[in-house]
Amino acid sequence: MKILMVLTSHAELGNTGEKTGFWLEEFAAPYYVFKDAGAEVVLASPAGGQPPLDPKSDLPDFQTAMTDRFKADSAAQQALASTVKLETVNQQDFDAVFYPGGHGPLWDLAESADSIALIEAFDRAAKPISFVCHAPGVLRHVKSTGGAPRVQGKQVTGFSNSEEAAVQLTDVVPFLIEDEFIAAGAHYQKGADWAPFVVEDGNLITGQNPASSEDVAKALLKKLG
Repeated sequence: MKILMVLTSHAELGNTGEKTGFWLEEFAAPYYVFKDAGAEVVLASPAGGQPPLDPKSDLPDFQTAMTDRFKADSAAQQALASTVKLETVNQQDFDAVFYPGGHGPLWDLAESADSIALIEAFDRAAKPISFVCHAPGVLRHVKSTGGAPRVQGKQVTGFSNSEEAAVQLTDVVPFLIEDEFIAAGAHYQKGADWAPFVVEDGNLITGQNPASSEDVAKALLKKLG
């Protein structure tokens, strides 16, 4: 079992002068769910190398057993520091793909031709595609075989408008995931703010927020049998 994890390379939080990137817990929890299940995990990002960590995700309030485990795991840190370039990745080498969130993906992965083509290739091959928190936003330009939006008519979730408002970034992000999905004809669903909430529709698995990351990873493993 070989799973690809795709992380952002984008570090700037719009024009705020603040930093963003990937959310630590959304990487760490799925990474260990996969590793503990015996999966081989390959990490990729658009630029390759060390992806930028959202500094807010490193604050004490957001630490979990999984983030603590990562900080004590030199092998995992080395793997993260040496992600392969996304353009070199082929879906044929993997059984499934997982995208951690953080705000970064809204800027780079959502618009990346490499990412879009990769997700479409996994999808055409009927392999599980999974995304958590802001990462579902990378589906923005992904199309189904007929050319319609991949999320059209599908049950999906992702970081909600109310959660974006709570972190006061509604006017900073390039688009709101909830609005984007609804406009694309998706059946957007959400649970309570900050509570775990996962939606599955065929081989598409989405999670609403950081608390959903471990459950999305477990759902992905279940799909792989």
